[in-house]
Amino acid sequence: MGHIDIELFATLDLVGQAPGGPDEDPDGFAFGGWQAPLMNDLSGAQVAAAYEGTDALLLGRRTYDIFAAYWPHQSGAEDSIAALFNRVPKYVASRGTADLSWAGSSQLGADLPAAVREIRDRHEQVKVVGSLDLVQTLLREQLFDRLDLWLHPIVLGVGKKVFDGGAVPTNVKLLDAPVASRNGVVLLRYGRAEGTPATGDMTAPER
Repeated sequence: MGHIDIELFATLDLVGQAPGGPDEDPDGFAFGGWQAPLMNDLSGAQVAAAYEGTDALLLGRRTYDIFAAYWPHQSGAEDSIAALFNRVPKYVASRGTADLSWAGSSQLGADLPAAVREIRDRHEQVKVVGSLDLVQTLLREQLFDRLDLWLHPIVLGVGKKVFDGGAVPTNVKLLDAPVASRNGVVLLRYGRAEGTPATGDMTAPER
């Protein structure tokens, strides 16, 4: 069985909406492109390294449309992200009829959890990029193995959040020590762990 890894960029208040540009998700959100001023060489290298070994992409419809309009028109070295994205299969979660003109694309069926489990059985390393609506389903169904979360030192106060209504009680474990860039962007890499969160009483006397 393969792995499903979620790659997400979020603000300190865990807003993950439209980090890449002002036209990414403009409806009622004034901060599209909030990530761009905070990008740096370290975080860029971290993102590139995160995609090593990827053999499939799992994307929500909006993210797929953005990628399909951009990546097929980019050229570069065989080991570049553009070459990788254009080469590997792309699986699209959509309730409507998606335009699948990007080579290697296919739409998932109506039973999304079952389709995702099948993809995980078929591939070694599946990457989920952005796609917050899809991420909510994966969190709720616990259909992820790793969560790479880049926290950025800004607070927006508005926008769709990473854990908006999709999460269920889940344990995770820190896989690597957090890495911070000079401008305060922190990479947190978590793996899903067994069980559900425990509770206790901080006022109980020590034994």
